[in-house]
Amino acid sequence: MDDKAGYLPEAIGIEWRAVEPGLAKARLDVARRHMAPNGFLHAATVIGLVDSACGFGCMASRPDGCVSFTTLELKANFLGTAKEGEAVACTARLVHGGRTTQVWDAEAVNESNGKTIALFRCTQLLIYPKP
Repeated sequence: MDDKAGYLPEAIGIEWRAVEPGLAKARLDVARRHMAPNGFLHAATVIGLVDSACGFGCMASRPDGCVSFTTLELKANFLGTAKEGEAVACTARLVHGGRTTQVWDAEAVNESNGKTIALFRCTQLLIYPKP
């Protein structure tokens, strides 16, 4: 996906480090707008980061003829958090690249202490033009 402007990833402040077939890397500087009222990083912020990385990676990894994708399933395990002023890095990797589906794994890491915040997996349905 060449045009990354104007979509949710830009709105929440995701910075792209790499987007290429089989891999996407991104980071996010944690600000007050990313926090839940309880003072912890909001789960939706983390999902926005890891799901976006997997989605952009999926777009860069489409087989010939594939025009788009949609998410079939996603799952996350939250293992930690980040504070306002810290940064979260994400690496997403393609683990299955079929003709009709892709499975992606992503890890979100607190850059200040190196601890894993979340492990994420999603399955994408690849979309082709109707014959």
